[in-house]
Amino acid sequence: MKQFLAICAMIILSACGADKEINLDEEFSMKLEVSELSGTNQDEEAFSTSDKKGEFWLANFIFTNCDTVCPPMTANMAKVQREMKEEGLDISIVSFSIDPDEDTPGPLKDYGDQVEADYSSWDFVTGYSQEDIEKFANVSFMVPAAKDESSDQYNHSTGIFLVDKEGYVREQYSGMDVPFEEIMEDLKKVSE
Repeated sequence: MKQFLAICAMIILSACGADKEINLDEEFSMKLEVSELSGTNQDEEAFSTSDKKGEFWLANFIFTNCDTVCPPMTANMAKVQREMKEEGLDISIVSFSIDPDEDTPGPLKDYGDQVEADYSSWDFVTGYSQEDIEKFANVSFMVPAAKDESSDQYNHSTGIFLVDKEGYVREQYSGMDVPFEEIMEDLKKVSE
């Protein structure tokens, strides 16, 4: 009887182990720690990267006066959001403005409206200093973010970044030539 109970216990314990989370270090090649950054979103609500701990999220860098990559990149992110909904994935999106002086909540809301952003899971964030957002992008994401001194434009990454529950950047995808299937596959992996 003891032997039977021991076998039953092993079966139950091994079945419990089948539902373990994936090993992110094995699945993804990146592990960059996202530092604390606070601001406000398009609805003038407080935002902080520390509030994102405990969930996976996608991030990118934009500015509303961008005359090159931002409009198509933001339209692509809107498509990512629609595909996530179709797949039943509850992953939020954060678009950080790299022009916080111009991109106040009103212009950011207008910008998001152009792509029919669903603000229940997409924050367009501003409300920090230019120096803070440049350092945040440069250090936490290891990407450029700087004002082009010869114009009103900014140099910045066109990447879409996957951030994990612990606050580490785990993957970077192209925001221009978006690998939609790969993003959905990765999001399904981390949502299981």
